[in-house]
Amino acid sequence: MKNFVKEGQKLPLYGIGPFLVYGMVVLTLIGILMSGNVLKSGILGGNWILFFRIIGGVLIILGLIIWFIGALRSGMDENISTNKLKTDGIYAWVRNPMYSGIWIVNIGISFMWHNAWLLMVPFLNWFIMTIVLTNTEEKWLLDLYGEEYTAYKKRVNRCIPWFPCQKKQK
Repeated sequence: MKNFVKEGQKLPLYGIGPFLVYGMVVLTLIGILMSGNVLKSGILGGNWILFFRIIGGVLIILGLIIWFIGALRSGMDENISTNKLKTDGIYAWVRNPMYSGIWIVNIGISFMWHNAWLLMVPFLNWFIMTIVLTNTEEKWLLDLYGEEYTAYKKRVNRCIPWFPCQKKQK
């Protein structure tokens, strides 16, 4: 994938991202389309509708915020073009905030349909995201940054944003 910003840049700007995001969105849409017909038995009614829609709305907003910070407010493009590992800001909370944001938005969208069967879709998307990232971008980053990236992986979660871990003192 040749989407470099400048000469000497060692990582593509977009990586596998567009393909991974499209795959997650398509899987979510297939689940939604099936929820009205094939998976109709999972549709929840009553108070569950409101509960799922509130949770879905919160997750959509949270996912958009995470994606926005990772994609547009983090300065990641500069780090990629200068071959520096980004480990601060939102990247201290999650290694892949853009993918995580889209994943969380997809979870929120799934919740909006208040179908219990759709609760499987986020796990399938997480599994796919983990397999794809482990076999592509994480290998590229390990080859480029070595021990620095290995230490970063130990401190920061791949897909689920979490409080930054402090470095262990020896």
